[in-house]
Amino acid sequence: MNSNNNSSNTPLSSNAIEVAIRLILILLIATLCFQIIKPFMIPVIWGAIIAVALFPLYIQLNNLLGQRNKLTASLYIIAALSLLITPSIMLTTSLVETSTELAKNFNDGTLTIPRPDASINDWPLIGNQVFNLWSQASSNLEETLKQYVPEIKQAGKTLLSAVTGVGGSILQFIFSIIISGIFLINAQNSHSITVKIASRLTDKQQGLQFANLAIATIRSVAQGVIGVAVIQATLGGIGMFLIGVPGWGLWTVLILILAVAQLPPLLILGPVIFYVFSIDTSSSAAIIFTIWSILVSMSDGFLKPLFLGRGMATPMLVILLGAIGGMMLMGILGLFIGAISLALGYELFMAWLDKESEIA
Repeated sequence: MNSNNNSSNTPLSSNAIEVAIRLILILLIATLCFQIIKPFMIPVIWGAIIAVALFPLYIQLNNLLGQRNKLTASLYIIAALSLLITPSIMLTTSLVETSTELAKNFNDGTLTIPRPDASINDWPLIGNQVFNLWSQASSNLEETLKQYVPEIKQAGKTLLSAVTGVGGSILQFIFSIIISGIFLINAQNSHSITVKIASRLTDKQQGLQFANLAIATIRSVAQGVIGVAVIQATLGGIGMFLIGVPGWGLWTVLILILAVAQLPPLLILGPVIFYVFSIDTSSSAAIIFTIWSILVSMSDGFLKPLFLGRGMATPMLVILLGAIGGMMLMGILGLFIGAISLALGYELFMAWLDKESEIA
C-alpha cells in the first residue's frame, strides 16, 4: 500500500519540480531582459508617444510623397530634429550671451542696475521690500550681493542642475525622435502588436477598443497640454525677444515648464511686465507687451477646450485630471501615462456600470 502511494506521488513531485524550474528560468530571463532594456525604456516610450501623436501628419506627408515610407520617415526625422535643435541652440545662445555680458560688466565694474520707479512701492504685499532691495542694488550692487551670498550660491547650483537636466533631456529627445521614425515606418505592425497585447489582457473587441482609446488619449494630451504649452511659451518668448528682455531664453523655458504643469505663464510674465514698466513707464511698447502677456497667459482658456479630449467619448475633465495627476507622480512622462491610465480606468468603470444595469 505504501509503495503504491510512493509511486503515485513520484510523478506529481517530478512535475512540481519541473514547473518550479521552468518558472525560475522564465523569471530569470524576464529579469535579464528588463535589465537590458531598462536604460532604453524612457526613450522608447517617448518614441512611441511621439509616433502616435504625429502619425496623422506622417500619413499626410507620406501620401504627398507617393507612399514612400522610408523617405517620409527620413524627412520627418530631419524636420523634427531641426525643430528641436534650432530653438535649443537659440535659447542656449541667449543664456550664454546674457551670462557672459553680465559677468564681464560685473568684473569691469560697469554693471549698473537702474533705479526703480516709485510706483513699485504700490505693488501689493511685496512692493516695499522689492523697492528697498532694488534701490540698494542700484546704489551699491557689490555690497548687496555680499548680503545674499548663500542664497546666490544655492540659486546657482539649482540653475546649473536645471540646465544640465535640460541638456540631458534634449539628448534623450533626439534619441526618441529617431526611435519614433522607426515606429512610424512599422506603424501597422506596431498597432497590431498593441491590439494583440490588449486583447490577451481582455478580449479581442475590448482589446481593439482600449488600444484605440490609448492612441486617442495620447493625441489629445499632446495637443491639449504639450501643444498649448509650446504655443504659450513661443508667444511669450517672441514678446520678450521683441521688447528686449535680458535672458529671454531662460524665461521662455520657465514659461514652457509652468504651462506644462498647468500653471499660468503670468507667474513669469508678471515680473517681466513690472521690469519693462520700471525701465520706461511712458513707453507704448510696454503697454502693448502687457496686453500681449495677459492674452498669452489666458490663451489656454480657449485653446485647451479646442484640443484636449477632441473626438473622444471620455470627458475632458478625466483626461485633464489624469494628465495633471500623472505629471505630479512621474514627471512630464506622467502626463501621458496618467491620462491613459485614468481614461482606461474610467472606461472600465463605465463598462462595469453598464453591465450591472443590463443585469438589473
